[in-house]
Amino acid sequence: MSAGLSPRLGVGALRGLPEDVTRPPFTPGSLGTGIVHLGCGAFHRAHQALITQHAMSATGDRRWGISTVAMSRPDVVGALRAQDNLYTTLLRDEGVVRAEVVGAITAAVHAPSDRIGVVRRVADPRVRIVTLTVTTGGYCLAPSGRLDSGSDPVRHDLRCSAKPCTAIGMLVGGLAAVRRRGGTPPVVISCDNLTANGRQLRSAVLDFAALRDDRLANWIGRNVQFPCSVVDRIVASGEDTDDAAARTRLGGVDDRAQVSAEPFMTWTIENFEGERPRWDLVGAEYVGDVTGHELAKLRLLNGTHLLLAYLGALAGYSTIAEASADPALSALAKQFMLYEQGPTLTLVDAELQRTVRDLLRRFRNPDIRHEMTRVGRNGSDKMLPRVTAAMRENLAAGRPTPAAILLIAAWIHWFDLCGTPRAPGEIIDPRAAELARLAAIPDPHRRARAFLARTDIFGVLPHLGHVQQEVGDALTELIRDNVSEVIERRLRPEFLGRVA
Repeated sequence: MSAGLSPRLGVGALRGLPEDVTRPPFTPGSLGTGIVHLGCGAFHRAHQALITQHAMSATGDRRWGISTVAMSRPDVVGALRAQDNLYTTLLRDEGVVRAEVVGAITAAVHAPSDRIGVVRRVADPRVRIVTLTVTTGGYCLAPSGRLDSGSDPVRHDLRCSAKPCTAIGMLVGGLAAVRRRGGTPPVVISCDNLTANGRQLRSAVLDFAALRDDRLANWIGRNVQFPCSVVDRIVASGEDTDDAAARTRLGGVDDRAQVSAEPFMTWTIENFEGERPRWDLVGAEYVGDVTGHELAKLRLLNGTHLLLAYLGALAGYSTIAEASADPALSALAKQFMLYEQGPTLTLVDAELQRTVRDLLRRFRNPDIRHEMTRVGRNGSDKMLPRVTAAMRENLAAGRPTPAAILLIAAWIHWFDLCGTPRAPGEIIDPRAAELARLAAIPDPHRRARAFLARTDIFGVLPHLGHVQQEVGDALTELIRDNVSEVIERRLRPEFLGRVA
């Protein structure tokens, strides 16, 4: 039967699904709405929504349905609404595909066209938690880390407080409504890959609120909790849909909102006061301080993702799994984690070794298509927290950083190739236009110096002249030689000629 003639996933289709498909023990219509989530992307649906379903299933507490908000595009919202807000999570690992239908979403909302308004949803007295996955750009931060009050979206929200377009404006509007009625504000949890995400979110919210009303900012500062959290699961991008696989697993039922993910999933949250689903019963962990977990995630997983994306794309690979299967790239990734990123973390050696083994296995999962252009986008925002912050510590301690040097050179070379037949893919970056001008500098060493002078991207590096020389040398080699040859010159003896 063709996709157009297949029955659509919905409450009425649940009973007819194959027995090995996990179903929710409730329907969205039977749940209360206790959570608003900003950012209805694939990651949210494969992580927070799924773990919330598991928590409600474990306890029978059905107050924690999720009103999930798409900030701009309406596609997923339309698909969810057509399916009674049900969708399937496909867990993929080495050819095995497990399917679970998720029913934790009570409302799918397209923010620009929502007649109720996200502000009113956040202010709903039943809502005890607001979570966010809006990417770094969604926090409206200036290079200083504070709110970019001069940006067009922020200025719009200050003028039009009833219909904000940013997550910050929506939060402040909702919290202002809670304050006016004398209610208890929700706890606001960032789930984005942002250093000290809760503290940065709090700072942006307070800055925005102060531009509206100092008394509102003071009230938020005293009453609203913004715990940091660290999420970990590799999820296929929303654009990389696999409707056919979902239809097969669902016995011919069509699902236009399915998501694919690896089986691995963690969520580490700084403890906070107030009611919440029993996430801790189903895989989440509460801690006093997430800093160590956050650094390990950003530097080992996310930093190594950048290395595999930039060098792997130059080598002709299109996904992280393909790049990870390359012996030279895999060896460099392992060396990078063990000898550059690892020494800057608090992990004991046995834990570091185990984490690196697990990550390499996860990276190689061929059933999760993690596209290079998606992993590598917005590199100018990612470089400092994921690569050069650790690089700075290593240089100060006298430790060599050959993999980080090569990673930076590969990123620069990607800009060099933009618009040519050898381009590894589209560059998506908030500073793309200005960096393209630097990439036009003919001499590789001068080009490296120009890029590394951007302290807003790389921070302040010790021994800068030496680093600039090394990046220029690596860039020269990448222009001239095969990528594998360039990598092998930087491998430690124990990694040469071996698959890590």
